[in-house]
Amino acid sequence: MKPTFLLLFFFLLSSISFSHATTAYPSIPGTTSVEYGADTDPLIPPRREVYGNGRIFDISHRYSTNMPAFESNDGVGEFLWLPNSMKNGSIANNSEFKLPTHTGTHVDAPGHVFDHYFDAGFDVDTLDLEVLNGPALLVDVPRDKNITAEVMKSLHIPKGVRRVLFRTLNTDRRLMFQKEFDTSYVGFMKDGAQWLVDNTDIKLVGIDYLSVAAYDDLIPSHLVFLEGREIILVEALKLDDIQPGIYSVHCLPLRLPGAEGSPIRCILIK
Repeated sequence: MKPTFLLLFFFLLSSISFSHATTAYPSIPGTTSVEYGADTDPLIPPRREVYGNGRIFDISHRYSTNMPAFESNDGVGEFLWLPNSMKNGSIANNSEFKLPTHTGTHVDAPGHVFDHYFDAGFDVDTLDLEVLNGPALLVDVPRDKNITAEVMKSLHIPKGVRRVLFRTLNTDRRLMFQKEFDTSYVGFMKDGAQWLVDNTDIKLVGIDYLSVAAYDDLIPSHLVFLEGREIILVEALKLDDIQPGIYSVHCLPLRLPGAEGSPIRCILIK
């Protein structure tokens, strides 16, 4: 091997050996020049609500100890811990978490309010992903009242629309960012739920607080929605700063056989 070629070979080899990025493991934008142990600025991971220059919106709430929990003044509380830590000698960091299945942005299955459906196995693993993914209409609800039959009529939702996300006063009041549960949240009254079932083709109902049903009609509204096992309820959506209109919604619950609810990640795509 000629000396010139040998020198070039070792130069290329050294470049590969000490590179921090490869095709399989690309550098995170903004961290390309970081070296382990170097005296550099701290790494700051990106946390975003909008992706693709405004094309994709994350409409799931970020889990935190201070996010509201149903009928609690103390929020969710501690739910995540690190039993295996590299700082304490473990070969890798491995976290554990414990949450009620109806925490934060989540989905309801029929077994949530019907015990015979629960016993029969109508859990979140049986929900139709075709309903949970597809074209959706985001609408603004009149801010001074719960969603009654009168309100549903006033929204003039066309026949054929199968997925509707209802943005209410809950978003304006930022209730999902308050630790204490607020019983004055906006939701469906029983007659509004019944009007939707009887007069629309809606199969996915999304709303911006912990329950789709108003507190005063909590169980009756849920019963109307879930009795037919065709409507899926997605609750506690984050709908701030998104224009009303038509989007593609994508919601994926965890596959939890036996569970009547599940945390869910939802996004909207223009």
